[in-house]
Amino acid sequence: MKVAIYQTSPVLLDLKANLEEVIAKIHQGQEKGAQLIVFPELALTGYFVGQRYHEVALRLDSREIKQLASASKGTAAVVGFIEESPSMNFYNSALVAVDGDILFAYRKLNLPNYGVFEERKYFTAGKQVLAFKLQDFNIAVFICNDLWHPSLPYLGVTQKADIFITIFNSSQGSMGDEFSNIESWSIINSFYSRIFGIYNICANRVGEESFEERRSTSRASQGRTGEKKESDLICQKETYRFWGGSEILNPFGQHIANAELYKTDEIFGEIQRDLLRQKKILLPYLRNDDPYFTHRELQRILHGR
Repeated sequence: MKVAIYQTSPVLLDLKANLEEVIAKIHQGQEKGAQLIVFPELALTGYFVGQRYHEVALRLDSREIKQLASASKGTAAVVGFIEESPSMNFYNSALVAVDGDILFAYRKLNLPNYGVFEERKYFTAGKQVLAFKLQDFNIAVFICNDLWHPSLPYLGVTQKADIFITIFNSSQGSMGDEFSNIESWSIINSFYSRIFGIYNICANRVGEESFEERRSTSRASQGRTGEKKESDLICQKETYRFWGGSEILNPFGQHIANAELYKTDEIFGEIQRDLLRQKKILLPYLRNDDPYFTHRELQRILHGR
């Protein structure tokens, strides 16, 4: 199965322009023989949407989502977007469309809420680790911070996943100068491929966006009249550069394809069932894994049973 990653630079809050670009690239990928086409997290909106998140949210029955699904006719596509549910909850989601039909929207489970990340302020967390079948392969979908919580990839593997699709928005300096996002993602992506013996399709974005942080000085001063003055409000604006580096890894943790750093790019790779079989024979890490044991231990730890 031929897969493609389109490493895009979405325009912040410009749903129309981003949608047009994604649809055009789905058609391009299909013309080049891709049977699965993957885009980064929040490819339709950009990342630092702030309090305007609801302006670019889409329901699964919206015209735009139907256009995306229609574009997947003859192939399959995974696209990051902001989803609005019928009950008006909002999710950081990944649309999974296959051959013109919407299979589901995977909803990000672990929403960061520290540093420059404010996802939990605006989005609701998902409730399920979902997988789907394509061309005889089982595929599990994850969004960014989900992969930093090992229990979630494990739940994908217990559903017999052969492939992980990991979409994210990782920028330079967003975790501080002491921490390398590029190095960390490289280790994480390779780790899961090697340990679980799966293909890992990892899509990051590029481009720049600004994050505005507002802080109160929390110092109420008293004037001559005895009236208290309001606390000063300090606005700090930082620009973050998303580094790209999307990659496709085989079940041995080896790179099939790597995208450019800091540039829009497209990469392609072949997913082969024979290589999955070879890894399971040579390094059968999961052969004796027992999810029922994990379940029993969780019951004991959480409930004392």
